[in-house]
Amino acid sequence: MLTLLIGENSFEIERQLKAISDSFMGDVEKIDGSQLSLSQLPDLLMGVSLFSEKRLIFIRGLSQNKAIWGDFGNWLTNISDDIHLVLVEPKIDKRLATYKKIKEKAVIKELQPFSEYEAGVVERWLLSEAETMGLSLDKKSIQFLVNRIGFDQWQLFHALEKIALTDDISIDNLSEIIEPSQQENVFNLFETAIKGDTNKLMQMMSSFRKSEDAYRLFGLISSQVFQLVVISSAGREDNISKDFSIHPFVLSKLKPIVSQLGSKGVYRLLDIFTSADDEIKISKADPWLLVEKALLKIAL
Repeated sequence: MLTLLIGENSFEIERQLKAISDSFMGDVEKIDGSQLSLSQLPDLLMGVSLFSEKRLIFIRGLSQNKAIWGDFGNWLTNISDDIHLVLVEPKIDKRLATYKKIKEKAVIKELQPFSEYEAGVVERWLLSEAETMGLSLDKKSIQFLVNRIGFDQWQLFHALEKIALTDDISIDNLSEIIEPSQQENVFNLFETAIKGDTNKLMQMMSSFRKSEDAYRLFGLISSQVFQLVVISSAGREDNISKDFSIHPFVLSKLKPIVSQLGSKGVYRLLDIFTSADDEIKISKADPWLLVEKALLKIAL
């Protein structure tokens, strides 16, 4: 039997592999496909173990092995009926003959991460996971978790594991035990600057210095400034979310800021970050000081 798992959703990939291995009575052979040699293929695909009549073999990243992949399709007819071969490929070129030959014989599952426009799908998935774990979360709690963490299934799943250990599933308690995502943290930093709370702003910057890269942080904040400009400039008939790839939840958080600042205020932010961008590119100063300078200009 041949199974092909394609995609970059590591959570679902691992879940599929676990389901396959749990249904198999015996040890699973795990192979790094990039390190596999051509001489190993006959024993791998046709040989039967001395200790078991059946074999389950996981091979990751075989498509990266140029010495084997181009001719691998011709080996498929040699796979023993007693072997279940599972290929795991984050990305695969479907135009190549090897894939086309695999497609004729394999059970193929494509497992991609949730896109930024699938908030409803994520919420339904999270609700299903919560119910499976015996957790009774209402829609408001589910939405809070997705908004706070994002769409990463690993982080969402680990959040449910934390919640399972507490009896208090109120929003206030969830706020205490569930760490916000990086994007949420950056937004909170930006919002704090806009509110003019300089003391809290500097405390947050001190925390960011310990865990973040200054250039990356500047890029993330600049992206939010750009989104504010887009929202401020958009007409009534424009579909901001679709036309400019701004997630609906992000849009809902930025619109009140646009209303608060007005068009002139938004473009003032743009001027501040355009100047900061120029300084970061040409100045030899500590980039953290330049990021703080830009945020303090906003706050003041």
